[in-house]
Amino acid sequence: MHKFQPYPLDLLEVNPFLKLSKEWALVTAGDKTKNNLMTVSWGAFGEIWGKHAVTIYIRESRFTKEFIDKGEFFSLSFLSEDYKNALNVCGSKSGRDTDKWKEAGLTVNTHLGIPFPDEANLLILCKKMAAVPMPFDSFTDKSIEKKWYKDGDAHVMYIGEILEILAR
Repeated sequence: MHKFQPYPLDLLEVNPFLKLSKEWALVTAGDKTKNNLMTVSWGAFGEIWGKHAVTIYIRESRFTKEFIDKGEFFSLSFLSEDYKNALNVCGSKSGRDTDKWKEAGLTVNTHLGIPFPDEANLLILCKKMAAVPMPFDSFTDKSIEKKWYKDGDAHVMYIGEILEILAR
């Protein structure tokens, strides 16, 4: 397998409406030995506070949220279609109950101390800049709560500064 190489941010060409929503990604947080990963499909790429950034949305109940809350960094990893089953495992199982790395057939690796699946073909390493709760009373479109939050499990928006992008 080819090693990761730095990828200049100004050369990154992604469709922001498809990269996360259709291809999905894995967000990983923690360290080399204690971490968790989960599938994400809601997020955005852009600029805020003079920095290139990503936003991701994690429900309050997710085990990975504990690692993001405790730590300073997270990774956003994109895998080929060959790993669709791994993405399904990481999105449907809890790291509280199972070793998702093993069950998904993925291998933990780190760069700058930030964990990620070694099988990724595109890796975005991020420093957490903000964790923004999304209380239901903040929704101006009241249909959002009814459609997406019947179980009451709200999201937190995490804004991460893009530190480095690596690609194969």
